[in-house]
Parts: sequence; C-alpha cells; structure tokens
Amino acid sequence: SSSEMEEPGGETTISAVLINVGGNRYTFPWSTLEQFPQSRLGRLRFCTTPEEIARLCDDYDETCQEYFFDRNPTAFRVILNFLAAGKLRLLRELCAVSLHDELDYWGVDPGHMERCCRRRMITRVEEVAERERKEEEWRKKRVMLKKSTTEAEKGYRRLIWMLREVVENPHSGLAGKTFACLSVIMVLVTVISLCISTMPDVRDEETRGECSKRCHSMFVVESICVAWFTLEFVLRFVNAQSKLAFARGPLNIIDAIAILPYYVSLVVDVRDESQEEVIMGAGRGYLDKLSLILRLLRALRILYVMRLARHSLGLQTLGLTMQRSMREFGLLLLFVCVAVALFSPLVHLAESELAPFAATHPHHSFSSIPASYWWAIISMTTVGYGDMVPRSIPGQIVALTSILSGILIMAFPATSIFHTFSRSYQELKHEYERLWNEERGEERASESEQNWSFLPV
Repeated sequence: SSSEMEEPGGETTISAVLINVGGNRYTFPWSTLEQFPQSRLGRLRFCTTPEEIARLCDDYDETCQEYFFDRNPTAFRVILNFLAAGKLRLLRELCAVSLHDELDYWGVDPGHMERCCRRRMITRVEEVAERERKEEEWRKKRVMLKKSTTEAEKGYRRLIWMLREVVENPHSGLAGKTFACLSVIMVLVTVISLCISTMPDVRDEETRGECSKRCHSMFVVESICVAWFTLEFVLRFVNAQSKLAFARGPLNIIDAIAILPYYVSLVVDVRDESQEEVIMGAGRGYLDKLSLILRLLRALRILYVMRLARHSLGLQTLGLTMQRSMREFGLLLLFVCVAVALFSPLVHLAESELAPFAATHPHHSFSSIPASYWWAIISMTTVGYGDMVPRSIPGQIVALTSILSGILIMAFPATSIFHTFSRSYQELKHEYERLWNEERGEERASESEQNWSFLPV
C-alpha cells in the first residue's frame, strides 16, 4: 500500500490516516499533526493498543484502519483547515458555542484563532454561560419554593412564599402586578415631590424655618412613599435566599442609598431642634453645615428613579447593554481624550498666538491649553454652549475640523453598541416569555393535579 512504509525494526507504520467525523471521511498525512502533538489527533497518532485508541475516539475499524468520531463535521473542517494551513476562523454558518466545545474536544487552543473571531466566540460563550447560570438559579429557586410549600402545611411558610412571589415576580398573578404598579406609582410621586421641593417659594419657607400646609402635605406624601419603599426593601431582604447576595445586588444598594437619607434627615432634624439654643450662642456655622448636608441627602432621592429598572424591560436592556459594551465605551473615551489633547493646543495656538486680539471676552478666551479642553469637549460632542467661540480664521478652521472629527468618533462604536442593545433586548424578552410560559405550565400542572386528587377512587 502507498500509505505504508517499512521501519528498520520490521514494523509497519501508516503515513496517512483515515478519519470519519459525523459520516464524512477525511484522509491526510500524519505529518500534518507534527506541530500539534498535544491535540487529540496528535495523541492518537502514537497510540499502539486498542485500549489507548478507544480512549481518544468513539470507534475504530482495524480492517480499514478508520477512526470514527461522533462530532460536528462542519466544525471539524474548520479545525482540519487549521491543522493543515494554520488558519483558524469562525464561520458565519457555525455556532460559536459549538465551535468552542469542538476546540476543547479536539485539544486545539482557542488562542490560535484570529483576534476578531476569538473575541466574538468568547463573548457569545460568556453570554450563553450567563444565561444558563440564571436559568439554573431560577430552577433552583422554583424547586426550593415548591419544596417549602410542600413542607409547610398552612401557616408562616405559606405566607412567606406568597409574599416572595408577590414581591419578586410581577407575573405571579394579580397581586404581583398590583404590587409592581404601586411601586412605579410611588417612584413617580417621589420624583414629582422632589421637583416641587426645589421651587423658590418652598425653598424660602425652608430657609425661614417655616412649614406651611403645602410643606406639611409634601412631608406626609414623602413619608408614605418612604414607608412603602422601606416595606418593600424589608420584604425583599427577609425573603432573599442568600442575604449576602442580596446585599451585593446593585439595585438593592441603590435602594438602601435612596431610603437612608430620609431617616438620617429625621435624626439630624431632631438633634438640630434639641441643640439649637446651645448652638445659637456659638454661631450659625454648624446649622449651615447641617442644612447643606440635609439638602444633599434629600437630593439623593432622585435615585428612586433607578427602581424603575425592576419593572422596565427597556431599562434592564440599557443596563445589560452598558455592561456588555464596556470595551466599546472605553474605546470611545480613548478616542475622545486623544482628540481633545490634539485640538486643544491647536485652537490655543490659533486664537492666542496667531490672532491674539481676536477674542472679545477675556474671561471666555483661550488663555491656556487646559482652558481649551472644555471647548474641545463640547465641540466634539456637538453640544456647543457658545461660551467659548474662536474668532479668527485659523481658529474656525480648527473648530470645523474638531467638529467633523467628533462626529466620526461618535459614530465609530455606535453600530456595535446598537447591535448589542438589540441582541440584549431580544434575549431579555425571550427570557421573560419563557419564564412566563413555564410558570403558566406549572400552574396548569398543579391545577390538574388538584383536580385529579379530588376525583373519587
């Protein structure tokens, strides 16, 4: 046979190998695997016993000397092309997760892949792993909830389970939807109250230490909203399976930061009233500092808007997109910083050196390069407040160049971020639909079991 050759010891070695992957047969010389001795095929080359061969392949035909593998033939063609030509790429018709698994099976390092293809594959694998992790957590949570309901006959555990469903799952029924709607209404009322509290007449009453009927009504509304948020926060904390994971949740941290200022302001107001007479003798400095602290704490109530992310698919998609697009945002920030560092000295040179008498407003002139940074930022982002305007012809040419460059720089990562947003939205939407369908299926199954249990035997 042309594929066999005699060694000095009298043994016969095969110079070519026949591989059958998913019904497709491939023949190539063993020398193709010399650079990859740690791959599965490279280790298969040096197997001498049937036991060693059985560990590395699914079946072996000694008559035809053919190795069988029940694997993806499309992915194997990509891997075989890499073993022969040294080029490893991710094809459009090939699933990234499937290729990652095949590379791991055949013992090929993903680091040999082209950078763009490797990044796309790793990103997709991480997304799938994150989705599977969330699904597994959801399944475990449902199993624990069902277990708790079976163990608890009627009583405290049953009540806790019902509260957990109402608080955590808006799709659990009418109670869950009502709870979610009340939370959104409370957030909107809090935002409106915060806006009204910044009106000039209300601020004047606060400065004079007076409290009109309107001020008292606003305080009552704020107290009701904070009481609702506190109740919701306590219910979530009590019903959380892991208190540590609850404390680490970003939305839970925001809830705590938004709720605490109200109670801190109450404590500070009480101390302010009890110590006012003592402090009046020493001056108003301490009271002014307390007033500033109170205003800052009350301004943190705007964080209640972030609570809408619990009930808004759009806001959840926005947060997931920002999390997945950190690399693109980093590149955008890098581009902007480089462009600002380039155009600020140019506009300073054009306005202060080439045309020093062109500026009409000394306070708004390009007096230094750091002072020109602000102009470069607002020009490149096409905001253009108009507080700093180049008057000379060279300065206007630099401004035109910076504006055009800013438009191009902003457009570079926009496509990638848009595709990430669209994919994240579809994933979250499908996940919500799947969870809703599974919950409806469980409810129907439980109802059917109850109906069968009441049938006479």
